[in-house]
Amino acid sequence: MRSALVAALLAVTAAPALAQATAECGSATTQLEMNDCAAARYDAADATLNAVWRDAIVAARSAGVEDRLRTAQRAWISFRDAACTAESALYDGGSIRPLVHSDCLARLTETRTADLRIFLENK
Repeated sequence: MRSALVAALLAVTAAPALAQATAECGSATTQLEMNDCAAARYDAADATLNAVWRDAIVAARSAGVEDRLRTAQRAWISFRDAACTAESALYDGGSIRPLVHSDCLARLTETRTADLRIFLENK
């Protein structure tokens, strides 16, 4: 129940900023604007991940698997960073590289957030 309340609160408070950023990103025409939008998407995904993490680690603690979740999270962070560095390296020297890197970070972070929600469902 608490995790659902936190997720709802986060959605309500983040929604106006995300809606504005999405509207502005829909009209992005320069590479710089697109790069900034991709970075903003990652920032939003990271904020959501951090909110879900706080509840997931509490749930993991009460289930007796906190250490395992922390180990998995540290490994995931290393994987995410290495995978996105490799993916964006395909565009080294190009102005699109920051967009590719941020998009990768956002995509993997959104997936990880969904994975962490499993801990909230099994409380």
